[in-house]
Amino acid sequence: MTSHSSPGKVYLVGAGPGAADLITVRGAKLLAKADIVFHDALVEPEMLDLCPQAIKVPVGKRCGKLSSAQHFINKRLVDAAKQYKTIVRLKGGDPMLFGRADEEIQSLSKAGVEVEVVPGITAALAGAASIGQSLTLRGVSRSVAFITLAQATEKRGEGQPISNPSADTLVYYMGRKDTAKIAHQLIDEQRDHHANTPVHILEAVSTKRERQWSSTLGELALGKADSWFDSSSPALIMIGEALREKIVENHLLIDRGDDAEYQKRFG
Repeated sequence: MTSHSSPGKVYLVGAGPGAADLITVRGAKLLAKADIVFHDALVEPEMLDLCPQAIKVPVGKRCGKLSSAQHFINKRLVDAAKQYKTIVRLKGGDPMLFGRADEEIQSLSKAGVEVEVVPGITAALAGAASIGQSLTLRGVSRSVAFITLAQATEKRGEGQPISNPSADTLVYYMGRKDTAKIAHQLIDEQRDHHANTPVHILEAVSTKRERQWSSTLGELALGKADSWFDSSSPALIMIGEALREKIVENHLLIDRGDDAEYQKRFG
């Protein structure tokens, strides 16, 4: 450990959705030369193998478990910049999505510490790649919303409704505890979603532990996925007509101009 006359630089690096080889080249290079790495709880052990020379400090947050307070993480980053040249704050997915990066950037900037953000692949995009279906689909879905129900300073009461955006495709992060409630409200609102709307749930996406549950919004509302979840793995809930395999197949036939085959198979 050394002290510098000028502060070190902090890099907020996106670890990507999970698999170590899905981090960006820039992110991997920074890990390889980092003096110290502050990492989220969801970062895979294989990812930390990319920085064997660095001091590794866990500062993750997990629902229902003892976690590092954000203001304490901010202080540790500022303190580290006084002692080390290259500091990496390794965040799951992309740092700028549900990662509270703004608070860390503000604290570091206020302390005169240089900050650089290195983007990463967010779980929703890895999830779409895993099931082989786009989150958008011409003529069906032209909007996507990324939603989290996790709130830092306030808790939603039992009777308080969930605010669901009106996008065609919805992707919920950290929504495991509220899946049935989400489904009920979407069906009751009778806007773009109904009981037969496709649902795909992915756990530990892109890792060797990845699991998938595919059904409908109606089944989700009945709690059919509740016993399927593994509380130790991060879950991603994707909802929307763009995720319906039959619709994708229909459009492929139309794009090929195969009208006769389309009518024969789907009438």
